[in-house]
Amino acid sequence: MLGAFAWGFAAAATLIAGGAYALRWRVGDRALGIVMAFGGGVLISSVAYELVGEAFDTHHGNGAVAGGLFAGSAVFFIGDTLIDRMGGAKRKDSGGAQAEGSPLAIVLGIVLDGIPESIVLGLTIVVGGSVSAAFVVAVALSNVPEAVAATSGLARSGWSGGRVLGLWTLVSLVSGLAALVGFAVFDSASPTAVAVVLAFAGGAILTMLADTMMPEAFEHAGPLVGVVTTFGFALAFALSALE
Repeated sequence: MLGAFAWGFAAAATLIAGGAYALRWRVGDRALGIVMAFGGGVLISSVAYELVGEAFDTHHGNGAVAGGLFAGSAVFFIGDTLIDRMGGAKRKDSGGAQAEGSPLAIVLGIVLDGIPESIVLGLTIVVGGSVSAAFVVAVALSNVPEAVAATSGLARSGWSGGRVLGLWTLVSLVSGLAALVGFAVFDSASPTAVAVVLAFAGGAILTMLADTMMPEAFEHAGPLVGVVTTFGFALAFALSALE
């Protein structure tokens, strides 16, 4: 059980590392877009093979996978819309637009973005007996550009370095707890329930990518993001195939 917390925290801790890097060195917009595109490709592959594919292999035939996928998308969309209206719409902006929003909404939005993947980290231990290395790498890699972009924007909007790093530490701890919940709650769950949760997380993550990460990547790096996203997808697929 503590292992699930440790894996969830470790995967999210790259938020702290990315934030610390962005506070020390300025990351160019084009480089940021390229890294975000690569992380997006990694997560798309993980959604396809580690989440939805695994859900289908776990239990299929009664609409559980499709239902979970669309439910995850709908729940994330609704939650994200509410947080946007509260003032968290620009939480990942690298230009300092966070100054116009609400600090609470920004924190809630960042936590919302990370909870589905963290729960799945704990759930993969239930399904496979050990954490999925491919999914851990996918989450860790995708967190870096998110942290760099948001940290750059938060710093430009007036947040102190200590406050920014405190945010990423809080999110990492919440991610660890979410992974722990994923392990504890679904340790004795039925195959149908596991399939629904895996697909649910897949739908939420895919919606998050399309709503926030990929548009930001294209804005900064332009058409090059297509090639870089493919490289990220290929790397994550290779890791999945080797497991």
